[in-house]
Amino acid sequence: MKPLPELLIVDDNPADVVLAREALTGSVHGSQISSVEDGDEAMAFLNHRGRYLNTIRPDLVILDLNLPKRDGLAVLVAMKAAPDLCRIPVVIFSTSRLRQDIARSYEVGANCYVSKPGNLNDFFSAIKAIEQFWFGFVNLPPRGE
Repeated sequence: MKPLPELLIVDDNPADVVLAREALTGSVHGSQISSVEDGDEAMAFLNHRGRYLNTIRPDLVILDLNLPKRDGLAVLVAMKAAPDLCRIPVVIFSTSRLRQDIARSYEVGANCYVSKPGNLNDFFSAIKAIEQFWFGFVNLPPRGE
């Protein structure tokens, strides 16, 4: 039996995390969802440090740019520089629509950039589309390689 896909949401807005979880409830992919609220916690999770010692490496990271402690771009740069993390796809999911944020995200290794929609229905649709694409169509790298 194929293991359920692992999704890590990195977002400091608890309402956005709750909405993302709600959007994915009942999904055919049945992903396991973990979340952290700042960049330092994201790196601790990804590197199995502290309380995240026994976490499973995510198959996909949905990453906000505007995070406390370490911003999303710094997390992305660190991930793409680490041999054991660089293959994990990263979707930037941010309220920023600034051209420089979008360009910089791609320059440092984002796999895609999705602007957070301003209304609830579009937010749900965006999260579902991200999950459907990455867990329904894409061949992800094997865990641990």
